Amino acid sequence: MPVERVETLVIGGGQAGLVMSYQLKQRGLAHLVLERHRIAERWRSERWDGLKFQFPNWSVRLPDFPLAHTDPDGFAATGDIVKFIDAYAEFVAPPIRCGIAVTRLRCRDGGSGFVAETSDGPIEAANVVVATGPYQRAVTPDLLRDERIFQVHASRYQNPDQLPPGAVLVVGSGASGAQIAEELLRAGRRVYLSIGRHTRLPRRYRGRDLIWWLSELGIDRTPVEARGPSRLLPVISGAYGGHTIDFRRFAAEGVTLLGRLAAARDGVIAFAPDLSESLASGDAVYAAFLDMVDAHVDRHALAMPEDPTARMALPDPLCVVEPVRRLDIGTEAIGAVVWATGYGLDFGWIDVPVLDAGGEPVHAGGITAVPGLYFLGLQWLSRMNSSFLSGVGDDAAVLADHIASLG
Repeated sequence: MPVERVETLVIGGGQAGLVMSYQLKQRGLAHLVLERHRIAERWRSERWDGLKFQFPNWSVRLPDFPLAHTDPDGFAATGDIVKFIDAYAEFVAPPIRCGIAVTRLRCRDGGSGFVAETSDGPIEAANVVVATGPYQRAVTPDLLRDERIFQVHASRYQNPDQLPPGAVLVVGSGASGAQIAEELLRAGRRVYLSIGRHTRLPRRYRGRDLIWWLSELGIDRTPVEARGPSRLLPVISGAYGGHTIDFRRFAAEGVTLLGRLAAARDGVIAFAPDLSESLASGDAVYAAFLDMVDAHVDRHALAMPEDPTARMALPDPLCVVEPVRRLDIGTEAIGAVVWATGYGLDFGWIDVPVLDAGGEPVHAGGITAVPGLYFLGLQWLSRMNSSFLSGVGDDAAVLADHIASLG
């Protein structure tokens, strides 16, 4: 069979791949986009029913294409985001083929460029942009592998009715874990929430949403070189109108807070003695952010109302004062575990020397040391907002300019 040849191959048909196509089209650069399932597949099949987007409607946009809405301060449901990305795809009109998986990417024999082995045959390309996103492989610890209990990762969680009767243990204190725990509590379930280190920030402060402040202070444009050791993104929620995540409030409303899940044996789960430390760490980040905003308001003499309630702290609940170190699954009638433990990268199909020992791509702003191979849409690709809907376009423009410069 003759081998198909393209100038630039974009792998992935989510927002990153669509934005990359848009930037390439703007520069008149020939390309092809491959998507193994459907456009925005993970938004369609790996989000739960009640999920609300974490960014207010006014801030949601892709290059030259803002989200259409009637409530600027509202938070879109998953279906709204899917419609938005579908509408963007119509706007871009990318040269895309869906239902085609790339099973291996290698360097072309005897010359420059690459060969993508796909479910529809090989494709040669001078340039390849890997735009498969940061949520590739659901990370589920195997600590409870021997326990006969219903377990589901957040990417496969749908709603409270999906879970069997009984209490629910939610493991993970990121945005997904917080939203799911609150949803389960509101559905009348008894909830245990295992939390670790987290970045707690206010939903709103001094009359403005957090996303506005991140932009106003330039935090969302923090370069990767200035990131520091933590990769944690803010624990924020758009659910129920959007509010600040406060785990002490969760406890006051009935959630039992636990430390980091450490071990499990014979139906008994052990937790690390780090609950107070994790809460204190989140509180410190929260207070430092409020101080930063206040200093900015004073420095620029901004007419913004003070917000003393934001600094009011609830007392430590009993589950913090006397932390639960062991939990018996049978005694506590725990019927399900929801693993809100994040995602890992899955680039095992890339047979090009651009991955480190841990399987992560080595790059500078998405540009690798192998000429013509790029990455887009990863967290902290170049800046904090690289994986945001509103930030991926800037990275795509840089990559498109680089491809154009190669002539």
